[in-house]
Amino acid sequence: MGETDARVRGQTVNDAQAAEPIRPAATTVLLRRTAKGPQVLMGQRGAGAAFMPSKYVFPGGGVDASDHRPLTPGLLGDPCLDRLAQRLPDPAPSPAALATAALRELHEETGLTLAPAAAPALRFIFRAITPPGRSRRFDARFFLIEADRIAGDPEDFSAASDELSHLHWIGTGEARALDLPFITEVVLAEITALAAGHPDEGVPFFDNSGPVPTFRRLR
Repeated sequence: MGETDARVRGQTVNDAQAAEPIRPAATTVLLRRTAKGPQVLMGQRGAGAAFMPSKYVFPGGGVDASDHRPLTPGLLGDPCLDRLAQRLPDPAPSPAALATAALRELHEETGLTLAPAAAPALRFIFRAITPPGRSRRFDARFFLIEADRIAGDPEDFSAASDELSHLHWIGTGEARALDLPFITEVVLAEITALAAGHPDEGVPFFDNSGPVPTFRRLR
């Protein structure tokens, strides 16, 4: 699926587009810290994809029925759980379902899996709801995972599906030269700030669920 595009363009939205259901989704941002600066893992969606064709995105997708299960210990810390519980639609997926979906999509699209660990491995860093007028709409939560939490070789994509091509690690600055959805550019700026040690001011939330686009911070 990749991530949600929160750019609001000047266009007419008909009733059918406005009524497009908003599906919960989870996106995984893998962060690798190097001597040359932070890198992220990205891939390109197919030209024939219904949503964001040919765009470079982070691994991610919609929450499936199989993702609704108890939370695995060590995945999410209390601050993330608190922020995930804010401004929820009814019904809403549990934090466990979102974390499970993020890791499932990561494995499907890259072949990578998370190594067992006692400390929280996923950090909730961003949320965006696709504006009306898109072919599909998602309420996407973005989770950051440090590359050293990955089991095995983080360069080995041999078990990946064909949903994303050109999988590669790229610097957060260099990534901005790729063909990106608008919201990915915003997430990259957030990741760069986090990697630089900027203070945590809450999770940015681009809320396009209502008639007026709203920017919030989940604290």
